[in-house]
Amino acid sequence: MKDLSINLAAYRLMVTEEPAVKMRELEDGSSEPVTNQEGEVQFVVTLFVKPKALPGRRQGKGEEIRVNLPADPGEGFVPGTYVELISPVLNSYAIADQKNPGLIAAAGNWFKAEGLKPVSGVSSSADLSGDLQ
Repeated sequence: MKDLSINLAAYRLMVTEEPAVKMRELEDGSSEPVTNQEGEVQFVVTLFVKPKALPGRRQGKGEEIRVNLPADPGEGFVPGTYVELISPVLNSYAIADQKNPGLIAAAGNWFKAEGLKPVSGVSSSADLSGDLQ
């Protein structure tokens, strides 16, 4: 399965690295921009994702994720900006072992969204310890 829709309403997402062109490292050590099948340059943003605080429960720990975007989301998404993902999806991957294709050498998940939008009511100087206003 691919492009599984996910609901991140119970989480706060804060930009930790500004959106940038997604780059691929080539075998010779150089890098090139990643494009989709139509040749359009893809972007990536790094977010810190943490569960929102719930009354009577201990605050959950967060983690950093990278989210692929099909286009430049525009200006204003600097580190510390709280955002919401537009149409977020989750995908998984598995890379076969080169010597034994029957084995999986690596596996994991990756996130993708149609875009970003700023969350109103949260200042960029706030931390991830409380709820959204």
